[in-house]
Amino acid sequence: MSENEAKFDAMLLAIAQQHEGGVKDLLETIFSFLERKTDFYTGGGEGAAEKLITGKFKKYEAIALEKAAAKKAKRAELERISKEKLEKKKEEEKLEEQMDMDSRIVELTDEQAVKLQQEIDKKKISKEATAVPGTSGVNADGDLKKENKEIDDDDDEEDEKEKNKLRPNYGNGADMPNYRWTQTLQEVEIRVPLKINFSARQKDVSVTITKKHLTCGVKGQPPIIDGDFPHEVKLEESTWLIEDGKVLLINLEKVNKMQWWAHVVTCDPEISTKKVNPEPSKLSDLDGETRGLVEKMMYDQSQRKLGLPTSDEQKKQDVIKKFMEQHPEMDFSKCKFN
Repeated sequence: MSENEAKFDAMLLAIAQQHEGGVKDLLETIFSFLERKTDFYTGGGEGAAEKLITGKFKKYEAIALEKAAAKKAKRAELERISKEKLEKKKEEEKLEEQMDMDSRIVELTDEQAVKLQQEIDKKKISKEATAVPGTSGVNADGDLKKENKEIDDDDDEEDEKEKNKLRPNYGNGADMPNYRWTQTLQEVEIRVPLKINFSARQKDVSVTITKKHLTCGVKGQPPIIDGDFPHEVKLEESTWLIEDGKVLLINLEKVNKMQWWAHVVTCDPEISTKKVNPEPSKLSDLDGETRGLVEKMMYDQSQRKLGLPTSDEQKKQDVIKKFMEQHPEMDFSKCKFN
């Protein structure tokens, strides 16, 4: 957008809104103004005015058609993804139903039940031993080790902050009273049931998406969603469509692709982003740099849960260790490294 376009958009929009007849009346006013107040039709010679208008018309017609084609392709892609997800969900439900039927049919013998319980107990003990550094976690005085106590205190503090947050749904989003949302690191998908007794078309709904705000609903009714995003979205990549005449499907492209959203709009309850479970297969869709950052973030999160150093802390320890090895003449026994 040029500086002039940005400068005059508000003024032209205000003028356009005063024409009840729409574009037809607006053009009537503009061409009448050129005839009455300028020499537009006569100053450039015969046919010059028409040539100028035709040239500008063709230029912006091409731009508009290109944008419309891009939006149409995006909507078609959204519909394809939506159908694939629906089919996948049906297959998963069918598989779960089959597994449920199988579990009802198969009965364990007493010997098999004892063996299964022993395996579960063995895995549980192994997991607990891995989570606590050292062999016992208790010092010679019978007290808990200091570092383990600090970890427990941190966990208690984090648990307190997470206590009132929602657990993410299957798509790392939430099922709200009036809509459902899911997310990946790249985008947010919102499904809004319209709760109407007719098949809705685009003219029946109102959707306004800005970089930081979303308003949507049925025309003539209070908005179903009306609030600010927690983070910015890419307007040119964010689209919406009506699915089966009953559901408003909104796709938002995140600006920051390294951040999980805690909610779609800030006026709604938050989910616990610590409990988000990203699909490993999705990492392959990221570019090399982004994938490396995501894997580092996941590794550091796992290390903190185990009370172990993060990748940055490990690098710092390695540098200190290397320096100590290079200077054996120095006494580091009284040094404290944070």
